Amino acid sequence: MSGAKIADMSEAYGILMDAIVTQRLPPGQKVSENILSDMFGISRTIARNLIERLIAQQFLVSLSPRVTQVAPLTLLEIRQNFTLRKILLPEVISLAGVKVDFERVGELNKKVQSLLSFEGDEAALELLKTNMEINLALCSPAGYPLMNEWVTQLEYTAMRVYWLYIKTKNAFPYSNEQHSNLLEIMRSDEPRKIHALVYDLVAQTEERVLNAIFSAEQFYTQDLLV
Repeated sequence: MSGAKIADMSEAYGILMDAIVTQRLPPGQKVSENILSDMFGISRTIARNLIERLIAQQFLVSLSPRVTQVAPLTLLEIRQNFTLRKILLPEVISLAGVKVDFERVGELNKKVQSLLSFEGDEAALELLKTNMEINLALCSPAGYPLMNEWVTQLEYTAMRVYWLYIKTKNAFPYSNEQHSNLLEIMRSDEPRKIHALVYDLVAQTEERVLNAIFSAEQFYTQDLLV
């Protein structure tokens, strides 16, 4: 790419995570400062910092001092992600309770509803990003910054997983109605009910995603590529 390079860390991070989620940078893809600079117009300094950051977050893996690749996406990673989300999300969201900004989440929910009939990769990615924004908005009022970091990392991996479902089923793995039901329960500020509902939502989504993977011949490989 020619012209000025992207030198904003936040913008560059978003660009790379979009590419990892949508498999423009597929699992096992080699990355380097030069590759990221050429593919995405990111300055070499920012690319170097992002590689270090994404390795720390386990979205990239360093195989040797000269070889860095996009992290694998296998059944093991998917099962681990759902296991951790079933542990963490019910706890964090039940702690957040009525402190959630319901007006903001309601608006995001409406946006998800408008995107459910998505056409094309760009709209599908926007749906996933909006859904992630909802989940983070449900967690952040709990008031634990470190947990928010963990949730964010898990949600980005969940986006990678949901992308597989979207590309094979041309649908989202859970309904907007489930989010609406959760918001109603959260307004009542009953932590046990919130905990149970969030756990069930994640568990049901896991079942749908795994069923989609097991029924798709294209996924009969170690890395799940679409």
